[in-house]
Amino acid sequence: MAKESVGRGEQSSLEPGALVTPMVRGLRLLEYIAQGGNTSNLSEVGRLIDVNRVTVTRLLATLEQEGMIERLPSGGHRVSLRFLALSATTLGHNDFISVVRRYAQSICHSLGISVYYTVLDGTDMVYLLREMPPAGLVSHITLGSRVAAWQLAPGKAVLASRSNDELNLMFGPSAPKPIPDFDRWMQEIGNIRETGYVWSRSRLEKGINACAAAIKDAGGGAVGALSVVGPEQVFIEDQALEVQAQKAVCEAARALSEIKCCDGSS
Repeated sequence: MAKESVGRGEQSSLEPGALVTPMVRGLRLLEYIAQGGNTSNLSEVGRLIDVNRVTVTRLLATLEQEGMIERLPSGGHRVSLRFLALSATTLGHNDFISVVRRYAQSICHSLGISVYYTVLDGTDMVYLLREMPPAGLVSHITLGSRVAAWQLAPGKAVLASRSNDELNLMFGPSAPKPIPDFDRWMQEIGNIRETGYVWSRSRLEKGINACAAAIKDAGGGAVGALSVVGPEQVFIEDQALEVQAQKAVCEAARALSEIKCCDGSS
C-alpha cells in the first residue's frame, strides 16, 4: 500500500516545486503506519516509502512529537489516539447519506443519468436521495415518494437479501396484500441473488429504464439500494451506456456496502 501511495504522488498534475517534500514523505510514513506497517526495521521502511533511513528516523520523531503516532512496548509504532480522534471527527461529519451522495454525484456527472438512493420501510421503498443531470428526467418519482417495493428495481434488489419465508409472509398468497404471480416474481428474485443487480425496463414508468443494486451491512442484510435511471430510448441508442450504468451502480453499491460494514451501523 505504501508503494501505491508513492505512485499517487508521482502522478500528481502539480509541478514538483509546488509540493512540500517533507510533508509528502511524512504522509507516506503515516499512511504506512496506519495500515499496520512495522517500523522496527528502519531500512525496510525507508525502502517501502522511498526515503533513506536517516529521514525515516527524523519523520518518526516528528510524528511522535506532534502526537500522531506512539511507540509500542514491543517495538515499532502505531497511530495515536489523537490521530484516531481526528479520523473519527472527520467520519462523524461525513455521515453515510453524504457518502452515498458523493457516489451518486459521481455516477450522474460521468454518465449523464439520474441516480437514486432508496430504503425499505415496511413493504414500501422510500426515495431519500436523488442526483439528476442538467437535462433532468420526466418522472413522477420525487424525494420522499413511497412505492411498493416489489414493483421497483431497487425494491427487488433489497428484498433479494430477505429469506424466502420472509418474502412469502410479506407478499405471498396469504399476505395482507399479495402480489400477482408470486411464483414468477420469486424466480426473478432468485436471479437477482445470483447476479447482484436487477434491471427494470419500462415497467413502473413507461419509457424509463432502471438498474439497481443493494447496499448491504455486515450481516448481509440490505440497508438500501442505489439505482441508475434514464429514458429507455437513451439506453437503446447507446448500448455501451447500459453496460457502463450497470457496472457503475454495482461498483458503487459494493463500495458503499464495505463502508457500511466498517462503520458497524445498521
